[in-house]
Amino acid sequence: MSGVNPRPQATLLEIAGLKKHFGATLALDGVDLAVGEGEVHALIGENGAGKSTLLNILAASARPDAGSIRFRGLPYRPADPLDARRMGVAYIHQELSLCGHLSVAENIFMGSEPQRAGWLRRDVINRQAAESLASFPHPALTPECRVGDLPIAARQIVEICRALAQRAWLLLVDEPTSSLQRADVERLFAFIRQLRVSGVSIIYVSHFLEEVREIAGTFTVLRDGQSVLSGTLRDRSDVELVSAMVGRPVREIFPPRSRGSDPSAQRAGPGAGPRPVDESEIALRVEELSSPPAVLGVSFELRRGEILGIAGLIGAGRTQLLRALFGLDRPKSGEIRVRGQLLRMGGGFRKAFTSGSDPKQRIGIGMGYLSEDRKGEGLAASLSISDNVTLTNLASCSRWGWIDLARQRRFTEVKARAVSLKAESLDDPVRQLSGGNQQKVALARLLHQGCEIFLLDEPTRGVDVGSKAQIYELIASLASAGNAVLMVSSYLPELFGICDRLAVMRRGQLSPARPISDWTPEAVLQAAIEA
Repeated sequence: MSGVNPRPQATLLEIAGLKKHFGATLALDGVDLAVGEGEVHALIGENGAGKSTLLNILAASARPDAGSIRFRGLPYRPADPLDARRMGVAYIHQELSLCGHLSVAENIFMGSEPQRAGWLRRDVINRQAAESLASFPHPALTPECRVGDLPIAARQIVEICRALAQRAWLLLVDEPTSSLQRADVERLFAFIRQLRVSGVSIIYVSHFLEEVREIAGTFTVLRDGQSVLSGTLRDRSDVELVSAMVGRPVREIFPPRSRGSDPSAQRAGPGAGPRPVDESEIALRVEELSSPPAVLGVSFELRRGEILGIAGLIGAGRTQLLRALFGLDRPKSGEIRVRGQLLRMGGGFRKAFTSGSDPKQRIGIGMGYLSEDRKGEGLAASLSISDNVTLTNLASCSRWGWIDLARQRRFTEVKARAVSLKAESLDDPVRQLSGGNQQKVALARLLHQGCEIFLLDEPTRGVDVGSKAQIYELIASLASAGNAVLMVSSYLPELFGICDRLAVMRRGQLSPARPISDWTPEAVLQAAIEA
C-alpha cells in the first residue's frame, strides 16, 4: 500500500509530447507527465528508458527536440542549469556532480555563495552548511572537509544537501538513497514530507519499489523513451509496475538456487550429512587480516561454487576489506591464501609470501574486483565499450604491442552477449550508456580477464529491476560454474535472494559466516549495530 494518499492539487508541471534525439538514438519519444503542487511523483523504468534524459531536460542540461513544458502555469524554457535553479528547479543527481577539490560547504552553496563586497563569507557558508548537514549526521562530514576525501555515502549526502539548500519549487531526485543507510533514508523521507506539506513538488526516481511506495503517491512508467503507464500507486501492484517497465510479465527477480546449507554438504548427496570440507574447494582463505582502522582481524573461507554475502552498515569496513583482498589497500597483518597459495602483502611483510602483492598480480592469479564507484574508479568513461571490456587483459587481443581491433571486437561481442549488454555500438564511449549497462560493461571485463574469484562491491547499485535480474542470473551462473563470489551489499533482499552464506561486518570485524537460512533481516540488523 502506498505511503502517501494523493489529493487534488493545482498542476505545477505539465509535459506533453516531449522528444529528444542523441544522434541516431531516440532517448525520448513522446513523454507526457503532470505533477501537482505538493506532490511526490515517482518516475520509474529500466535503465535506458529515458528517466535521466527527462530530468536533464528539466534541469536544462539538455534541450528537447519537440514537445512542450509548462511550469507554474508558464512556458518553461530555461537558458542553462543556473537559470533552471533560479526558476525553482533543483536536481539531485544519481552520478554525483561534486567538485572534489572543494569543501563540503563550498559544494553545497556553489553558485549562491554568501558574499560581501565581492569577498566570500566563509563563516556564513560554514554555519549554513552545518545547519543543512544536521538533518543527515555522518561521522565523516563537516563543512570544512574536502569532498574528494569523503566516502561515497557521505558525498551523496552533500549532493542532497546542496539541492535542498536551493529552496526549490520542484525537486528532481535521482536514486538518492543508493548509498544511504536506512536511518539516513528515513531522515531524507521525513524532509521530503515536510517539503510536500509546504507545497514543494518532487519527481522521485528509484529502482526500489518498496521505497517508491513509501514516499510517493502517483507515478509514471517510462519504457523505451515513452510514458506507458501512469496513475496512483495504491491502485497498482508491483507485478503490474515491473511488467510495464520491462514490457513483459516478470515472475521472479532472483534465479532459483539450492541455498540454506553448506555448499559442500549439498554436494555430498541426499542423506549423507555434512562432511569435512575438501581443501581443494577453498578458493580464498583469509586469516586475521587487518588493515587499520577499517579492517581488524577478519577471518573467513570462500569456497568454489559459493556466493558469500557480507552485510553491514556503511562505514563498517566492507569496502576496505575487498580493497585489501585485491591489493588496493595494503594490510598490516594477517594471511590471504588463494587456492592454498600464500600471497605476499608487499612492503617486506613476511618474506615467505610468494606472489600477488598488488592488483595486477591479483588479476594474474584469478581475482577480480568490481568497485562500488563505477564512475570514479570502475570504468574509463571516455573509452569505448571494447576498450573497457578488454582493458585488464589486452594481451588476449594484441600482437607485438599492437591491438588487433577485429580480435578485440570479437572478444567484446562474446562478453557483451554474456552480460546482456544493450548498446548501439561497441565503439561508443562508456559514458553514453545507462547506469545498468555501464555496470554490465564492468562485469564483462571481469569475465574477459578470466576471473575465478569475484569480489563484488554493491553490484546492483543504481541498476533497474530488469538489469538487476540479469546481473543476479549472471552471478548465480558464475557460482554454478565453480567460481567463488564474495558479494558486499547494503540491500538485504538481494543478499537473502542469492547468497549461500552470509556474514555481517561491524566496526572492522566480521562475524562468522552462516548459511543464509540461519539468518533473518532482524538478526542481520542486530549483528550490524550491537555494541
